[in-house]
Amino acid sequence: MAPCFQRNLQENACEIHLIQQKRINEIPLLLSAQKNRVRLLRKLLASKSTDPFQTGAVGETALHLAVLYDNEDAVRVLLEEAPDLLNQPMTSELYEGQTALHIAVMRQNIVIAQQLIEKGADISTARAVGSFFKLKPTSTFYYGEHVLSFAAAVGNADLVRLLLQHGANPEVKDSQGNTVLHILAYQPNKMVACQMYDLILSHHKEHFGSSLEDICNIEGLTPLKMAATRGNVVMFQHIVQKRRHIQWTFGPVSCYLYDLKEIDTWEDHKSVLDLVVSSRKKESRQILDLTPVKELVNWKWQRFGRFYFWSLALIYVIYMICVSLCCVNRPLKARPGNATNPRDITIYVQKNLQEAYTEPTDLTRLAGEMISVMGAIIILILKIPDLLMIKDARYLTHAVQGGPFTLIIVSFPCMILVTLVLRLTSTSGEAVPMSLALVLGWCYVIYFARGFQMLGPFTIMIHKMIFGDLMRFCWLMAVVILGFATTFYVIFQTEDPSHLGHFYSYPMALFSTFELFLNVINSPTNYEVDLPSMFNIIYFIFTIIANLLMLNLLIAMMGDTHWRVAQERDELWRAQVAATTVMLERKLPQCLLPRSGVSGREYGLKNHAYLRVVVRKDPSQHKIRRYIEAFQGPENEIKGHKGKSEKSKRVKNVHLTKGIICSSQINLPTFTFTEAEDNDPHQTPPPQAKFSTRGAVSIQNTPSKAILELPQVHIETKECDHSSSENRTIPVRKISGRGWQIVRSVTLERLRGMMPQNNTEDTDEIHHV
Repeated sequence: MAPCFQRNLQENACEIHLIQQKRINEIPLLLSAQKNRVRLLRKLLASKSTDPFQTGAVGETALHLAVLYDNEDAVRVLLEEAPDLLNQPMTSELYEGQTALHIAVMRQNIVIAQQLIEKGADISTARAVGSFFKLKPTSTFYYGEHVLSFAAAVGNADLVRLLLQHGANPEVKDSQGNTVLHILAYQPNKMVACQMYDLILSHHKEHFGSSLEDICNIEGLTPLKMAATRGNVVMFQHIVQKRRHIQWTFGPVSCYLYDLKEIDTWEDHKSVLDLVVSSRKKESRQILDLTPVKELVNWKWQRFGRFYFWSLALIYVIYMICVSLCCVNRPLKARPGNATNPRDITIYVQKNLQEAYTEPTDLTRLAGEMISVMGAIIILILKIPDLLMIKDARYLTHAVQGGPFTLIIVSFPCMILVTLVLRLTSTSGEAVPMSLALVLGWCYVIYFARGFQMLGPFTIMIHKMIFGDLMRFCWLMAVVILGFATTFYVIFQTEDPSHLGHFYSYPMALFSTFELFLNVINSPTNYEVDLPSMFNIIYFIFTIIANLLMLNLLIAMMGDTHWRVAQERDELWRAQVAATTVMLERKLPQCLLPRSGVSGREYGLKNHAYLRVVVRKDPSQHKIRRYIEAFQGPENEIKGHKGKSEKSKRVKNVHLTKGIICSSQINLPTFTFTEAEDNDPHQTPPPQAKFSTRGAVSIQNTPSKAILELPQVHIETKECDHSSSENRTIPVRKISGRGWQIVRSVTLERLRGMMPQNNTEDTDEIHHV
């Protein structure tokens, strides 16, 4: 439905713009502004018959069109002749509220924006509230409504500074309650968004002092929480690192204090942890792998989460054993009278309430039944609030947070209470809710597998296979069974059911076909009698479709699901641990939970909780980084000179040449490093490529290469004649040997593979206190 709705919006927008172009061509004033015909524009504005407020198909004025097409001369004329157009907004439903300054910012035309601001354009209160700018699930962009948020979203620092200098207020909110900092969390260019974030925040602190980061939108989210909800890892990590404090540094070891405000669940029911574990976005789970969230979750799990969860699992298993014993030993008595139906094999029936508790052994069962009922009531009290919080049926497919286990654990005590009612009223049929209770209760034990790293991802695999592969497969299976069961029933409808009892009735035919589909029973044919000839043909087709095609299709689908889940094994385990920890913090009294981190007052900081993280930087990572930079420099220089000189084209052998430092007093020799492609000593070196001194490899300007050891290097030196002219051939020192071959064998790709990919800090060990 969403793709169809998005396609309709795009089609409507295209139709509107076609009508817009037609309307512009019909109005001379708008056409002159679009084509930048300044003289004609002046004549039209000077004419009394011309209405300067004429609008096009989307409510645009001549000033809007002139700004849209970057016509600076037309903008200047319109501002001089019709100054009232300055703050005139568009009036169509699509672009309602958009002013000329909005368009100038979107076009990143700082010259026109400067003109509009100098003429008195509205910076703070102008809002683009049309449907084109609203935040929708199908939106391709979201720039907010105010001019400042437009400038920040396009990533133009000059425009942002210009607007801030002229009084733009970063605290203004759009219809969603989002400030410009919230809107930056939506932008796809995350690095530029972080730069705009710093620019706006520093200006606000300098002039206003109050914290812009503490402002919440209508959902109660700050910019940090918005970044976590959106799964914007870059923005989230940027904000967190801005708030951290260095406690001490000793060599490669550093200790940081991370502010846990908005991150920890302590006294914050909409913390980052709550939002991440409840989010359905895959990107949001990556927040759990960042410092300090990763260390915080690990600290909570090791300190109290694992103990409480395992204890809860033990108590639940003991409770289920008690329930099972009560069900197995339920009160039964011999069936009075004889059965009249030969297919009825019942020999026992349940006792009524007066007969159920007469013997001494019944009292022991009564104690177990009372424990079962009390446990069911406690489970309902604890789980009904979670059930009421489910606002979307898609929650049942969210495996990380529990998904269907919430529905299972609520249904289980309900079946126990239904059994109690049937027992008290001496109503027959208590075996039905009792059986369902046993199945649901023991299935819920699988939920506690998430407390073990080896078993946790398997529960997610089962969940995804049931609600993904198996649900889709059941639709196909139902169609096949329905079709073939009806066919078998029709074929055997005229036969004696005593010889072929599998299809004597239509419901039995459906069940028998289902058993045949799953290979539970063999072919129901009786070769002692004559069978309809059509049965052999239909049964052959059924075997091919059911056994060979569909069952193997299901196996392949489940294998693909298993592979996909296995690729995210560690990530899913961390998400399960985080969700379990958050669940325990919600259910347990706060007096049983230790406070995370240390108080900031002890270190002269704010009255917040801080998590101490000790980081050890790995020096080898810096060596590898310098090694890469040493070899990237010449390569980039070669690419940059491709278009300037044909002599700098890439050849088979790479030559790294150091330029000569020339002066009027002295001439120094040039060192040429020649890398051998193979071990052939008679190979003629290729022509030398000439590079500029800036990109050349120099011993003075590349101290990082001192870590390389180049054994067996042969140097041939030719003395330089200082009296020679500049045109004389410059003597060189040729360097070759096994060392450069070793250097070439270590490719940049392998070096980049040795660098950490998902961590911005070159860290080796992380400890939290």
